[in-house]
Amino acid sequence: MIYPLIILLIILVIFLFNNLNTKVKKLEREISELKNLVDQKKTSIKEEQQKIQTSTPLSETDKQPQKISIDHPEIDNIGDSSRQEKDWLTPVFDFLKQNALTVVGIFTLVLGIGYFVKYALDKNWIGEAPRVGIGFLVGVGIIAAGHFLRKNYSVFASIITGGGIGVLYFTITIAFREYHLFSQNISFFITCLITLISIALSYYYKSEILIIFSLFGGFLAPLMISTGESNYLFLFTYITVLNIGMLAVIFLKEWKSVGWVSFIFTNIYLSFWTFEKTKILSIYFYIANYIIFYLFALQNYLKKGALLSFDILMLVLINFISVIGLVYIFNTLQYEPVIIFPIGFALVNLFLLYKEYSKKSFDINYSVFTGIAISLITIAVALQFKAHLITSVWAIEATLLLFIWKKTNNLSIFKIAFYVLFPLVIIAQMITWTEYIDAKKLTVIFNPIFLTSFITVITTFVNLILLRKLSDTESKNFDFFENIFTIVSYAVIYVALLLEILYHISEKPWIVIFSIAMLFTLYYIFIILLFRKKLDINKILENALFYLFLSLIIIDTLVSGSGIVSNYLSKKVSLSFYGLYLLYWIPFLYIMLNILSKSDFFKVKFSFWFIAAAFITAISGELYHFYLLINASQISEVSKLGKHFSLLYLPIIWAVLASFFIYKGLKNDISEYSKIGFALIFIMILKLYTYDVWEMDNVSRIIAFIILGIILLLSSFLFQRLKKIVKKMVERKDENQEIQNSES
Repeated sequence: MIYPLIILLIILVIFLFNNLNTKVKKLEREISELKNLVDQKKTSIKEEQQKIQTSTPLSETDKQPQKISIDHPEIDNIGDSSRQEKDWLTPVFDFLKQNALTVVGIFTLVLGIGYFVKYALDKNWIGEAPRVGIGFLVGVGIIAAGHFLRKNYSVFASIITGGGIGVLYFTITIAFREYHLFSQNISFFITCLITLISIALSYYYKSEILIIFSLFGGFLAPLMISTGESNYLFLFTYITVLNIGMLAVIFLKEWKSVGWVSFIFTNIYLSFWTFEKTKILSIYFYIANYIIFYLFALQNYLKKGALLSFDILMLVLINFISVIGLVYIFNTLQYEPVIIFPIGFALVNLFLLYKEYSKKSFDINYSVFTGIAISLITIAVALQFKAHLITSVWAIEATLLLFIWKKTNNLSIFKIAFYVLFPLVIIAQMITWTEYIDAKKLTVIFNPIFLTSFITVITTFVNLILLRKLSDTESKNFDFFENIFTIVSYAVIYVALLLEILYHISEKPWIVIFSIAMLFTLYYIFIILLFRKKLDINKILENALFYLFLSLIIIDTLVSGSGIVSNYLSKKVSLSFYGLYLLYWIPFLYIMLNILSKSDFFKVKFSFWFIAAAFITAISGELYHFYLLINASQISEVSKLGKHFSLLYLPIIWAVLASFFIYKGLKNDISEYSKIGFALIFIMILKLYTYDVWEMDNVSRIIAFIILGIILLLSSFLFQRLKKIVKKMVERKDENQEIQNSES
């Protein structure tokens, strides 16, 4: 029953194809006729214009040279490397739009043939050998069809031929794995023969698409005929030979995509071998891989003396992937010295750098070779000090990509690669930090974890400097990503330094750890704010850091200060540590006196209240701590003395501070400070009459009221006097203005 249906389907397909082919030919004839008519019309118009020009004398304006405007985008784009870089995906999308149906069609056809063969096998219509024969015949038939269509439909024919080659590969795989018709050696020989034939057809047809199909088959062939045994020597000898053939094709035809396909497959195989079964033998193949793909990256440089964007990307990738693989093998097998590979690769790049220097050429090529050579030497130094391999290499590679992006007139491929790699650097660094948990007896600074963090810190800081030089246009376009990157970068530097400090004080009391962490954080923010202009910190981040700094001052005073005093009275820490804690006043006072006044922090009225809260908390807190240190001899006395301080001394302190804010507000004509002063007086009076007065003894109540009364009267007198002074100043200013107006 199935045969008549298949025959009927084939006849129907032939009929439809013939019908469509007739219509297409008819349309082609009509288009050709229309084209001839248009050409004839253009010729007649030109002849008429020439007759008019010869018969009519030229006027003075006609004799002047005319400006010629060229609207062709192909001409406009010549030399515009940045625009070419942006449109590098356009040919790919054009190909997919024009040939998507063809690709889907050939894939569907191969699947259909496969399902038909499976159905035939299930019904036992044909034996094993005939099944393989049918597969070969179908594959050859599809290739033959592509051959006859190549003249008029080159792309379509290439895809058809690629599908035929795929059928041949799958046929030999089934013949070997399922039916055991061939031995492994014969199967491998046949797959190599198919690969060679497909490469020859690609070269003969001048088809880049077809050779990509061939390479896919060539690299997948070892998997198709694998028996599960790990014969890596045979496998990588085959891959090396395949890559040498690929390199020859690239130098003859300049098909760059072929090299990238080979690079991806080769490194997948090498990585799997390296991590599954680490052997010294794999080093030779890494070196061979390095030479082949370095020549691939330099192909355009050797011919024309210039590096294209993807050539530079290949140089970066092959250097760093090779370093990671080779150093991993040496570390696993415990060979020394591991720095031989990054130093060796650096020498290769230094040779090319010297070549550029000899020519006195200091353009993109010079910058690229310089950046790669310095990066490899940096990796060598890091590895010599036992820094972690992956984290260090990725961090340096990310910085190199950013450096090349800046040196190649902002080609976007390197910026994209940087933004992809930098999160991986952060993840790798976070994994490295987890080793602090179980680490024992690490030396200060010179330990593998911190040295790795130090590499990340330095490269991250360099990244921030490189990103500072963005133009205004770029800054607007990438403002969000740049802000996120900036915040993450400063966070990475902060955590890397803090974790090293915390590890070495981890056996101290919790208050010591917390206080040192707070002190480090305050100084870290202080340094960023101090150099905010040189670091190009934007206004939003700058103000956020101000608020964070002031918030930490409040937390530090309330938690660290009180905790240190309690631990000192409990004999857990020394008094000298309290002196260390007080060092936070240096950045605090400097920021209040020298930095805040020169920033945009006070454009928002809330900022006055925030800094006042931090200042009042710090002054009140430190006076409270001094009071306890002077009067308390043991921890049990803290509660009683604290209550006494709150009832008697705190209202006085607040009254003095309120007077200070009122005075500052009147003197500098800043109403917010005056409001803060009056608000503090209101809080103090409310506290005094609702709570303090009921908790005091008679003597304390008398003293508090007398002192507060005197302070308030003096404040009131000062307020009135300043008010008169300000009024006189205003009146004198108005008089001077009137005199000037009358004179004029």
